[in-house]
Amino acid sequence: MNKGKSVNIVVLTVSDTRTNENDKSGDTLVERLKEAGHHLVEKRIVKDELSLLKGVLKEWINSPEVDVII
Repeated sequence: MNKGKSVNIVVLTVSDTRTNENDKSGDTLVERLKEAGHHLVEKRIVKDELSLLKGVLKEWINSPEVDVII
């Protein structure tokens, strides 16, 4: 359990092969973050294309709901 501050986190997986069904490392990370008392705002999988990655990061950086991007 988290004894510090709980933060709002987004998790990004960059992959051309991962899906929500087979992104085991992303699921493990989300599970551990929640166990630590943090709030998951969103988990997203993006293809390995610079323009897509920039778009997602820009969206999250500008979101007042997001404290941390992993």
